[in-house]
Amino acid sequence: MGAERFTVEVACAEAELQTLVTLEVAAGCTAGDALALSGVFDRHPAVDPGRCAIGIFGSEVPRDRVLRPGDRVEVLRPLAEDPRERRRRLAREGRTMKAGSAGRR
Repeated sequence: MGAERFTVEVACAEAELQTLVTLEVAAGCTAGDALALSGVFDRHPAVDPGRCAIGIFGSEVPRDRVLRPGDRVEVLRPLAEDPRERRRRLAREGRTMKAGSAGRR
């Protein structure tokens, strides 16, 4: 009988492009392995894999984290601007952060 296989998802999102890939992987597959198998960095050339962390359902994990059935591996990109610095900058400009304005300049 072959090695146990199960399904995971790999997600990567930018402002204009979101990718969700469903993969069938073998038991023992790591988060880093799933990223490589998914090809998300080929679809998102503007995302630098060396500057990105990996998360599972939003919680950061190491690349060697062994996956479990149903896990969603996510590419966690660095923030464009520190939220505290953004609030300070807006306050200096006499503006505030309004709902829906996060990440916009």
